[in-house]
Amino acid sequence: MKLSRFIATSSTGVRIIVLFASSPFISELAADQSSPASPPPGKIAARRPPKVPGHLLRSKGTFVDPSPIPSGWTCSGNCGTDGADGVVPLSPAASTAYEWVSTSGGAQGVGALPTGALGNETDGSTLTTPVFAAAAGTTLNFYFNYVTSDGAGYADYAWAELFSASNTPVSLLFTARTSTSGTIVPGIGLPAPLATLTPSSVPIISGAPAWVPLGSYSGVCFDTGCGYTGWVQSKYTIPAAGTYYLKIGVTNWQDVSYDSGLALDGVTVGGVPVGISTPALSTWGMILLGGALLLFGIKAVMSNAPTPRLRS
Repeated sequence: MKLSRFIATSSTGVRIIVLFASSPFISELAADQSSPASPPPGKIAARRPPKVPGHLLRSKGTFVDPSPIPSGWTCSGNCGTDGADGVVPLSPAASTAYEWVSTSGGAQGVGALPTGALGNETDGSTLTTPVFAAAAGTTLNFYFNYVTSDGAGYADYAWAELFSASNTPVSLLFTARTSTSGTIVPGIGLPAPLATLTPSSVPIISGAPAWVPLGSYSGVCFDTGCGYTGWVQSKYTIPAAGTYYLKIGVTNWQDVSYDSGLALDGVTVGGVPVGISTPALSTWGMILLGGALLLFGIKAVMSNAPTPRLRS
């Protein structure tokens, strides 16, 4: 804060100090109301996290090896698959599990929003689906659930963005960001998403969220703003025919302590799940299958043939 002071002496010899706000302070105060304040370096240093082995998560003192992501998906940082766990139940998509990304065990410089990053992002993770084809007017649908152990001036965030197969950003689909009050979806200070979100705004379900992907911060809360969103639906109409992929990410902001994560489920394009397909038989597989069926048919014919009679 920038305060000016004026010292005056009264008729009785008492010195009076008067403090008043200058115009720069007024403008700074207005800015503070519109975005989370950056904490002082000393406060950030006091929040250094415990060391956790690279690919492992820690929950209640036990290291957990995360389940692998689906075949064809890619991860930078720390991602996995989980079932109903802590504050994150199974999604409305009725799947038996969901995918997740977390800043716990994340990578430095990973997880920041590709279009519209805030600055001061530190470490995080991103998860990418396989490339899929879509006709113009096709609906891309999925569910997400943002979970954070951080609060106050350390506004972590998560996002999802659609890219073309040539790695060109197409549309920002949602953002979620830690906030001490009000809605956290869309995220404060981040670009507006283009997907239809249901519900359209989501206040934090407050508390210290227990969720294994948060690692050593599962069940922990730093100040006001911790909690989770519950499952939110994102629905977007793809405007042009082409090939695309979906990328989701989560990042720590200002420091690397008190982790946040995002659960994702039910990714479908035109009602068809992304990344799940029936494998096609190879040419040799078709030949072998055809040969097996032919032999089976010959055997069946021979077994049903009448036994020849011998002449006496």
